[in-house]
Amino acid sequence: MDKEKMDRISELTRLSRERELTEDEKTERAALRAEYLQDWRRSTIDVLENTWIVDEKGNKRKLGKK
Repeated sequence: MDKEKMDRISELTRLSRERELTEDEKTERAALRAEYLQDWRRSTIDVLENTWIVDEKGNKRKLGKK
């Protein structure tokens, strides 16, 4: 997610603390948050899929899925 979208999420959050958001603003904020969460999940999964566990004997194994 690019910086402009992140800034827009922050701006909408600030506005929501000052006043009631319009329906268009609420819809926009929900869409931006969903996109952010999707990117965050993808990034987290990428990190976990490239994580290795090293035991006390020095053996390496990939972190498995539960």
